[in-house]
Formats: sequence, C-alpha cells, structure tokens
Amino acid sequence: MTNDNNLIQDKELCRFITCGSVDDGKSTLIGRMLYDSQMILEDQLNSLIKDSKKIGTQNGNIDFALLVDGLESEREQGITIDVAYRYFNTIKRKFIIADTPGHEQYTKNMATGASNADIAIILIDARKGVLPQTKRHSYIASLLGIKQFIIAVNKMDLVNYSQEIFKKIYNDYQLIIPYLNNDININFIPISALNGDNIVTSSSNIQWYSGDTLFKLLDNLEIYKTNNDEFLFPVQYVNRPNLNFRGFCGNIISGNINEGDNVVILPSNKKTTIKKIIKANTMLEEKQARCFDSVTVVTGDEIDISRGNLIASLNNKAIITNNFQATIIWMSDKKLELDQRYYIKIANNITTIQVQEILYKKDINTLQNIQNDQIMLNDIALCQINLEEKLALKIYRENKFLGSFILIDKYTNQTIAAGMIEKILNTTNNCKQYTKAEIELNKYIRTQYPEWECKEI
Repeated sequence: MTNDNNLIQDKELCRFITCGSVDDGKSTLIGRMLYDSQMILEDQLNSLIKDSKKIGTQNGNIDFALLVDGLESEREQGITIDVAYRYFNTIKRKFIIADTPGHEQYTKNMATGASNADIAIILIDARKGVLPQTKRHSYIASLLGIKQFIIAVNKMDLVNYSQEIFKKIYNDYQLIIPYLNNDININFIPISALNGDNIVTSSSNIQWYSGDTLFKLLDNLEIYKTNNDEFLFPVQYVNRPNLNFRGFCGNIISGNINEGDNVVILPSNKKTTIKKIIKANTMLEEKQARCFDSVTVVTGDEIDISRGNLIASLNNKAIITNNFQATIIWMSDKKLELDQRYYIKIANNITTIQVQEILYKKDINTLQNIQNDQIMLNDIALCQINLEEKLALKIYRENKFLGSFILIDKYTNQTIAAGMIEKILNTTNNCKQYTKAEIELNKYIRTQYPEWECKEI
C-alpha cells in the first residue's frame, strides 16, 4: 500500500472542470469517468445501482450522474447546483475534477470551479448545439486563464452518431474562438458519456473520428505553468509567540527564496534580508523554499511588516498603485452602484474601493462589447476601479494571486463579484484620500469580523 501511495504522489496533478449548458451531461460524464477508471468502491457501486433503480433517469439502468449530484435538491431536479469535486488517477496523472452547474443563476459557482483549472471540458448536447451558456462558460474559462479546452460533443448516440451534426457544431463554435484568449489550444471530440463512446477506448460507432479518446487527451495535454524567477510572498499572518521571535507566515506565489537573499517589502519599499526559512509542515529550518510552499520567514532587520504586505525579490515587477482596470463577474442580485463603496480582497489585503466607470459590458449572445451604465447578476464587464490605499499589484495573466480579487458588500459581508486585473493605471487622486488614522481604523474594524476571510475564487 505504501508503494502505491508513493506512486500516486509522484504523478503529475491535473485539475479540470466540466461545464456547459443545463443537461448537457456533465455529471453523467464524470460518473462514467469514475466508473471506467475503477475509482468506485464496491459499496458505492451497489448504492449507485440501487439509487438508479429508485430515482435514476435511465429506466433502471445505471445513472452515472448520481455519483456526482450529491445534494437532495440536485437529485430531485436532475441538475447540478453546487460545485462537486471528485478524484481519480490514470497511469500518468492524478486528477481533481470540478463538476460545475450549467444554470445561468449559478454562474458564480462555475467561476469558482474554473479558477484553478488547467483544462476545461466544455460539453455541448449534440441535439441542441452551441447555446448561450456554451459561450458564457467558454468566455469565463478563457478569462480565468485556462489554456486547454476540450469541446466534447455529447449524446452522439441520440443523433445516430452523425458526422454532419458534429461538423456543424464544430463550425458554429469557430465563431466563438476569436473572442477568447489567442493562446488557447482547442480539441474537439464526439462522445456519448452514457454509453462510454470515446471516453476510455475509441468507439466503433464513430469510426469517422480518428482523434484521441477523452482519457488520452486528459493524460497528454500540456499543463501550462507560470515560470517566473521573481519571488513574491504575501504575508498572511504575523507570528509573534514571544519577545524573541517574529516571523511572517504565508504561501509563496512565485519564484524561490534562499536564506540570506535580499528582499524588498511592498508597498513601503524597505529592504532587508531573509534570515530564516521555516517550513510549515515540518517546523524545521530550511535553506531554501520554492513556489507554492507554505513557510514562515524571519527577516534580518526589525522593520514594519504587517498582514497584506508583499515580501518580494529585488527584481520583482509588481506595481504599486491604487488605480486599475478589471473584468468583473457580478454575482449579486443587487446591481452595482457607482457611488457605493465596497470592500475588495486581493491576496491577503482587504481595503475599500469605488468603481469609477463601467467601460463596457460583454453581450454573451454576440460576445460583443456594449456600452452600459448598469451591471446586474451574472453580467461580465470591464470597469475602472480606485482603491483607498496603494497596493502592490500585477495583471491577472502575469500572476493569478496578485491579479484576482473579490468584492464584498460592506453591510452584508456577502461576496458580490469576482474580478481579474487587466490593466494597471497610474496612481489617481479621484478616489477619496483617507488619512493614515482612518485607514488604520478601517483595518481594526475589519479584524473584528473573521467571516470576511472569504474563499478565494
């Protein structure tokens, strides 16, 4: 067993999402993949067979969607509401799957599942073709930096495995591609999730298709990683257990660090050195730490460093500003108010913002930019945003952690929007300038509400 666990740990990790419109077969596909990869325990299989006969939608045959649709309301309606995560392994990789909902009202759940994905499987019902949700999910997945798309035309068995229908959907989807990021790699595959066509093995029913199966694509598509030599370390917690120790805890989001390296603290621009590196999982001192490690660092000088500050290498390219343009996905039933102030959470910082201007909104049906002075639930728009204080930021495509954020309603503490920084502008004085005392008071008040430590997208 130990050897098997070691083999799994050594495999490359791949995260992917399944998305698309309602009833395109996302949950069925994941259930089929878990079944075909033999990741279902015997008691789970027996329960699945029993549930399929009782509440399934396949006339008593195995309903693979029931493996994923765990909420009672999901099973009653035959839809996915929440984001469901599942796991399986192949010879080459270990996978984390996020099954995201298709309904427009759950767009925020889809964005949550897509935020950390390497691959997006976008399902299209062969009977219905490209729908508005197909466009919406493709556009959001592109915005969130997913570079590998698999367009899976599902339910081919219900259209007699027609090559002509597959070609029409292929041609219709080509009209979407110009509106997506130009560095996306797209593969098209005809499948039947229910019957297992082209999932693990090539289907004899679709002999006109000569490409890879879905499993082979997932195993071999390149996983793009950001290679960056600049060290970036947002401080999450200042650890001061006694007078003799003061360490700064957090996760390294870019680059590596060595004991003795020179660093700069942003936004203060004060310089110091790394005196100690302590790994969180071992509590032992190390000489080096790498990207994504959770560590505590001790600096060589006693300087003012607090939660939200950025410890960075001297060659970092973060920009200190309070003014930027960002694409936001609005997640609230209440519309955006331009004269309203909201809280913004970027990395480990929470501060106040004001949306100065809606530059344009995206029409999902045409994917054209339209002028609009309102943002409502599920709208996607490019806005200009001003912060109450300057922060060290990067654009989203350079660093997801310093380039993404959520907006929080000041009165309800609800997450109302998610955003990606597209362009950093010069520092502006258009936003109300707070005194240092007002800023510190705001910070003090926010520390009294731990529920504001909202989930990252």
